[in-house]
Formats: sequence, structure tokens, C-alpha cells
Amino acid sequence: MQTVKIVVTGPFNAGKTAFIQTVSEIDVVATERKITSEAEKVKDTTTVAMDFGRITVDEDLVLYLFGTPGQRRFDFMWEILSEGMLGFIVLVDSTRPETFREARSILETFRAYAPTPYVVAANKQDLPEAWDLDDMRIALRLPPEVPLLPCVATDKESVKNVLLELLYRILEEIEAQ
Repeated sequence: MQTVKIVVTGPFNAGKTAFIQTVSEIDVVATERKITSEAEKVKDTTTVAMDFGRITVDEDLVLYLFGTPGQRRFDFMWEILSEGMLGFIVLVDSTRPETFREARSILETFRAYAPTPYVVAANKQDLPEAWDLDDMRIALRLPPEVPLLPCVATDKESVKNVLLELLYRILEEIEAQ
């Protein structure tokens, strides 16, 4: 059986935990803690180390999903979680343009850790204030060859589509070697 490690990263409150919870076949191992900073009180808890979920694609392939903390004060976990990854997803809250610069920075950080395939997922595309993908691509300064995919982290089909796109890119890279 082949296991594939995928990292789900992105800014604070982008939806990383929800993304993993939506598709994991096991109860997600989460390190959520109560938020103490008033500036971050948009939700009650935040990931401080990682989230872990698992998906059995078929009898020969299992995906291990590792979610990173989104806050910079926990960024020491990013490099640790990136070790051995075959690809990563940068999840961006498409309703919060003030987080786009942070998303771009996180993308560049993970590209520096390992030259692995990646995709960018524009989460919360079901909300009326969500940015259009073309506008997000410009704001994130993503070249045309980088997949920018619509996503709703609480919708299983949407999450599966993002994961499949990343798996196709990983497979292309393996076949090219």
C-alpha cells in the first residue's frame, strides 16, 4: 500500500481544519486551543500544532492529510509538517482579501521547503462576498500554470476535487522522473 503525505496550509481562519474534517475517514486528530488574542476572535479556537486526517482512496493508496496552524507564531510547525510531503494545498479565504498577502507568503515558504506539486484553493466560494477566481489570481500573483481552484471546505465533493487535482499533479511529476 502506498501512502501519500499532503499538507494543507494557509492563513488563519482559511478553513484548513474544516477541509480535513470534511473528507477524513477517521476522527481528525486536532490540536485546537482557545483563542486568547482579541484581534483573532473571529472564531473560538485555533490550530496550534496540526490537524491529521486520513483517506483511503483504494486498496493501494492512502492519503495522510496534515493541516498546519495558520498563525505566524506557530510557523515553527510548518517546516516539521512539510518533511516528506509529496504535495501541498494553500487554502485561501476568498472573502478576506486582507489575508491574500499572507497566503502568498505561506505559498513561497512552502515552495522553499520542498519543490513539490501544489495547488491553491479559493475557499468559501459559496458566499456572496467571495472574490472571483480571476481577480484572486491577480491579487495572489499566481502564474497561469498554478491551479487556482474554487472550494467550499465543508462540501465533500469540492474538497475531493481539490485533492484530485493535486494528486494528478503529483502523479505527473512521478511519471516525469
